[in-house]
Amino acid sequence: MSRPRAKMTNHFPGCPVESTLSFLDGKWKGVILYHLLSDGTLRFSELRRRLSSVTQRMLTKQLRELEESGLITRTVFPVVPPRVDYALTPLGQSLRPVIMALDAWGQRHVRCENGERQIEADGEESDRSVA
Repeated sequence: MSRPRAKMTNHFPGCPVESTLSFLDGKWKGVILYHLLSDGTLRFSELRRRLSSVTQRMLTKQLRELEESGLITRTVFPVVPPRVDYALTPLGQSLRPVIMALDAWGQRHVRCENGERQIEADGEESDRSVA
């Protein structure tokens, strides 16, 4: 039986990289962090609009995990209807160079056309498709 990645991070040379990736692990976490870095504090509904393909349940799950990691804060306002804001903590803000490097790499090497992603090597088109 394999152990979860989080339990293996102290047992191999790539530990710092693997540990950092474990906080970003999840289809939506990096994108959530990107939007909070770009736009500042956002309401749940605003995040949901920006990530139109995510279900409410999955967004809630990813936000909870980011909150448990100490990367974001969740502020609930006692109003009707309920208002919940999400913002980056200073620890979350410290991921800015990592998220912006991912953005720059994607801008340079990934092209999205007709619902498909293509990887390009330094401006040259590649035959490789990414699902």
